[in-house]
Amino acid sequence: MAEADPPGAPYVDMGADASWESVLTAVREDHQERIVVNLGPQHPSTHGVLRLILELEGETVIEARCGIGYLHTGIEKSCEYRSWTQGVTFVTRADYLAPMFNEAAYCLGVEALLGATEEVPERANVIRVMLMELGRIASHLVAIATAGMELGAITVMTYGFRERELILDMLEAITGNRMNHAYIRPGGLVTDLPPDTPERIAELLPLLRERLEDYRRLLDGNPIFRGRTENVAYLDTAGCLALGVTGPILRATGLPHDLRKSQPYCGYEDYDFDVPTRTDADAFSRYLVRVDEMHQSLRIVEQCLERLRPGPIMLEDPKIAWPARLSLGGDGQGIDLDRVRHIMAESMEALIYHFKLVTEGFPVPAGQVYTAVESPRGELGAHLVSDEGTRPYRVHLRDPSFNNLQALPALIEGGLLADVVAAISSVDPVLGGADR
Repeated sequence: MAEADPPGAPYVDMGADASWESVLTAVREDHQERIVVNLGPQHPSTHGVLRLILELEGETVIEARCGIGYLHTGIEKSCEYRSWTQGVTFVTRADYLAPMFNEAAYCLGVEALLGATEEVPERANVIRVMLMELGRIASHLVAIATAGMELGAITVMTYGFRERELILDMLEAITGNRMNHAYIRPGGLVTDLPPDTPERIAELLPLLRERLEDYRRLLDGNPIFRGRTENVAYLDTAGCLALGVTGPILRATGLPHDLRKSQPYCGYEDYDFDVPTRTDADAFSRYLVRVDEMHQSLRIVEQCLERLRPGPIMLEDPKIAWPARLSLGGDGQGIDLDRVRHIMAESMEALIYHFKLVTEGFPVPAGQVYTAVESPRGELGAHLVSDEGTRPYRVHLRDPSFNNLQALPALIEGGLLADVVAAISSVDPVLGGADR
């Protein structure tokens, strides 16, 4: 009976006819003592159901491989069985820390297929930008909070989620949901802002700006945090470009690539803001970029408040503009009674359109399009294909977490096992997007 493999023995391919003694002899001659360990998929520091297969020699990581696909969301395939409008409720759940960006990328694609990009009202675009930037702050707060917790800075965790709650409360008041909002729709928005929203946001911004400085005081000069992140998980510009890595990881190498500047959408070309960069290309630089980006997002939100003007929040085409005419009622949200009165008592044509939109959805001209936005993790794109039907023929999301995860072996290999968690947190992956 064959002798069992000793624990931790490296794999050596000796051919089909090799005896166990010859394998042991090859191992002794190789002078290697390596073990293979699994980090995840249930480890709390892998930011979701991410599995890393690590080959270790002592405390040094010799080889690293990513194992994804444990979430099984099926978001893209599910969109093929729903109308174009209903697809928003699926894509918003992909990167669940940045739902507004999923919705924006998808809806910009639908609008491009419809040829209606220029018809989206200005107020709708201003609100989209404002909510996306608030969402960027909320997402970066989670990135910094969890990174601090995983490296031992528990206070940063409590601070980060404290500020994030303020933003989620605001988003809930506007959209009715804390997450997975389904608020951005093809052609505009579901409903307008509650009347007191601009004042509430204006009161929130100074508080956020003041508390962001707490993170700098807690971490910038913290010798433990800096020791765990400086010169750790290095990846330069060439490596990022070769692997398709975008977002704060790329900007931490010194390249100021930001789709809001290079390929503006939703009117971003009219806003005054900077693209923060760093040059050390390590985990600490990525933290600094995210803090700087939150300050820039506050600048953009302030400009959005100045740009808010009364007006429609959905394009006027009645064959597309449902469901958009809603109102805020005693139950939090409901159908606009004036709209119901018009449909049921004043216009047979409006009733027919409404019935067809609810039961079938609107048809989209045949073609395909790729639209992208700058999410908190990088380029988030939507590739949409239409066969002229009322449902998508194909929906594919280019989620930045999926691409950025391909860089983990480059960040980890050659480093210490203790630095693996710091590398993962600096990437800030969301597995809902990677396993869409």
